[in-house]
Parts: sequence; C-alpha cells; structure tokens
Amino acid sequence: MTVFLQAVLNGLSLAAVYALLALGFVIIYKSMQVLSFAQPALMLFGGYFVVYFATRLGFNFYLAVILAVVVAGLTGLLIERSFLRPMVGKPVFAVAIMTIGIDLVVRVVTGNLFGTESGGMGGTGDPWGFKLFIGNADAGGTLQLGDLILNQRRFAAIVVATVVILALLAFFRYSRIGLAMRATAFDQEVALTQGVSVSSVFALSWAIGAALATLAALFISPNTGTIEVNMFAFALKALPVVVIGGLDSIGGALIAALIVGIAESLTIAYQPQYAAFLGSNVAQVMPYLVMFVVLLVRPYGLFGTKEVERV
Repeated sequence: MTVFLQAVLNGLSLAAVYALLALGFVIIYKSMQVLSFAQPALMLFGGYFVVYFATRLGFNFYLAVILAVVVAGLTGLLIERSFLRPMVGKPVFAVAIMTIGIDLVVRVVTGNLFGTESGGMGGTGDPWGFKLFIGNADAGGTLQLGDLILNQRRFAAIVVATVVILALLAFFRYSRIGLAMRATAFDQEVALTQGVSVSSVFALSWAIGAALATLAALFISPNTGTIEVNMFAFALKALPVVVIGGLDSIGGALIAALIVGIAESLTIAYQPQYAAFLGSNVAQVMPYLVMFVVLLVRPYGLFGTKEVERV
C-alpha cells in the first residue's frame, strides 16, 4: 500500500506539470483551431530565463520566475504577431507546420543565448522556500509523511498548478478579456460582430501558452531542479494529454493530466517488478498507450467536441 500511495503522490505532481503544459496547448487551439508544436521550445526558453535571472544575475527566485514568465509571455505575443498573423486564413495544416518551424527557431535561439549546459533554478534544496514541518523535513526540502516521501518541488508543482488553474478559470469566467476569449473560441465570426478583437485574442492566447510553459519548466526535474536542452521532449508528452481530454476542452485536459500522470507513476513503481521483460523506460511511452486506448473508444477524446459532417 505504501508503494501505491507513494506512486499516486508522485503521479499528482507529474499531473500538475502535464496540466500546465496541456492548458497552453488547449488555450491556443481553442482560439485559433491550430495545435501549437512550439510549446516545447517555449518551455525551454522560459525555463532558461529563470536560470538566467535566478543564478547568473542573482535575483530572488520568485522575482526571477515572474520576470521569466513576463519575458516568455511577450515572446509568445511577438511570435503570434510576427509569424502567425500573416497565416490567418491559410490552411490549418500550413499553420501547424509553421509552429514546428517556430519550435526549431526558438530552440536554436535559446541555445545561442544560454548555451547547452544544464542550469539550476535557484540554488540547492528547495528554492521555493516552503517552511513545512509535516513529519520530518530536511535541509534539502524533502518532507516525510509517515512512510511517504514528498519532495518540496513536487509539492510546489501541485500548489502552483492548482493556483494557476483556479486563476485561469476565474479569468475566463469573470473578466471581460476572458469572456472575449471564450466567445472567440465558441465562434470567431459571431465574436467579431459583437466587437471582440479576435486578433488580440490570438495574441493573448500565445502569451498565456508561453507563460504556462515557463511555469511547467520549473518542475520537469523535481529531484535536481535543473533544466537541460533535451528536456523539450518532456513537453511532447503533454500532447497525448491534450488528445485524451479533447483538443478543445480545458476540463478534459485537467482530467487527462491526472489519468496520464498517475498511470505513468504507477508504471514506474510496478513495471520493473511485474513486467521486467518489457525493459526499461516503459513509463515514457505510457501517455501514448493511454491515448491509443482512449482514441479507440472515443476518437474525439473524453470531452472533445464531436464534429458532425453532413453529406
């Protein structure tokens, strides 16, 4: 039972990271009807800016995160204005290919700016500075809850994801801009007739997507708190989460993140013991296996909008 509970606990923290990444994909897709393949590069870009501000310039960790989120958001807005605005009205396939090109360009720029070395995000132990005295907490930021061990970075991932998700839901429900984004996602032409600036919604969706990717970068290495150039592949594992939940469903993305995160964590815990013949790193493909199973039953995802074509 302890192994199971530990796996679920780790799975929740993993789900938090997937949720942040998946929300970026979904928000952009809902506004533009295009799946952005640039999210992995934006995650690296924002993550390295956290490293730059926190370690190279010596800023307070929280200030470094805020500055990196702002820089990433502005970069996302600039990308939409410069590269995607001219693609409005073009085939969706062409726009999706454009986002792949943007991903490559941003990754190259990130490498040129920061190099290819890994970087820490604010010292050793727990840069978040949580003072939690639940059970036994050591100087490295590890909490022991009975027989369960909780790294404070994993705890921070759960807390940050929860706060951000609630803030986004409130933003979409109660703010004028959020309502405009919901209207645009529902029907762009109707939104235009009501005076909504659809082009501004497109730009804002990219800014939000880049900001969420930056926050996700903080937690992709919960044990060491570092970021490396090859970690962009982690963001690609959020694609199955988006597909499982439904490309246009925010709630579906959150539920799918929980399913995938816990499934991957349980695989890490039990597969070496009960299915060692499958080899190592089976957990890395678990998101895709779950996606295959779901798509066999529900081709539009668990909560995706079913498209009806009349012939």
